[in-house]
Amino acid sequence: MDLVATVVAIPRPGETVLSPGYRTLFGGKGANQAVAAARVHDGRVAMVGRIGRDGFGEACRGNLAANGVTIDHLTVDDAPTGCAFITVDARGENAITVASGANGNVSAADLPEALLGPDTMAVMQMEVPLAASLAAARRVKAAGGSVIWNFAPAPSAVAAADLAALLAHTDIFVVNELEACAAAALMEEPADDWDAAARTVARLGHTTCVVTAGALGAVAYAPDGTRLHAPALKVTPVDTTGAGDTFVGILAAEMVAHGQLADALHRACLGASLACLAEGAQTAMPTRAALAAADTTR
Repeated sequence: MDLVATVVAIPRPGETVLSPGYRTLFGGKGANQAVAAARVHDGRVAMVGRIGRDGFGEACRGNLAANGVTIDHLTVDDAPTGCAFITVDARGENAITVASGANGNVSAADLPEALLGPDTMAVMQMEVPLAASLAAARRVKAAGGSVIWNFAPAPSAVAAADLAALLAHTDIFVVNELEACAAAALMEEPADDWDAAARTVARLGHTTCVVTAGALGAVAYAPDGTRLHAPALKVTPVDTTGAGDTFVGILAAEMVAHGQLADALHRACLGASLACLAEGAQTAMPTRAALAAADTTR
């Protein structure tokens, strides 16, 4: 659950700022990505994760179902439902603190065998334990499925061996500019330039590295050095919260539906741009119809 306060400027360390109020909005990286995918994809989208035995958990369950996400594999945990505390400034930029709660207890065993197969596209991120996600990714790949891994939120400490294992079981590795540089540094080829960092990650990780670069759109790098760029839609952002999750969810849905990376990048960038035009994460995510209306290339 996201608790969102609008401020003139995001507070600096030691500073207190006032906001006229706050809103409760549905969030969580995995849940956001599932909703984004379900809104544009006619096929089955299932959420695997944990919620608490509290009002937030029950509300989150109902919201996912209302958005067309299968919730049969949500485990109810004794820990509280995860929450994010978000401040959004006058320019639409945000700062986020996440309290993991039940998300910290997610296990690879939560992923049932029934969801695994050659057509499975699993989307992973860093808001649940890495060991659990790695074990789940191995199972997906062993079943012939595909994995998209969003290396966010950027971890404060990940071992180089864990990153290597992660990349070995990842088809598409999605990062922002800072996360690309962090990943390259872990591979002992640090780079201040995200373009060079992403090329390093793709080459050494033997995977496709996709960098989300805000207003510049997104760039995909193949291990052989091939580069694909998709521009963002020119918008005046209201709130950037959830734009990255929208990108990932739509990217996954488009890869399942059509299997063409260039087209998937293009539509994911459109969706992420549209998600900046309203407040909140899931509330701003576009539907299939809105995405089609914004796609002037078709």
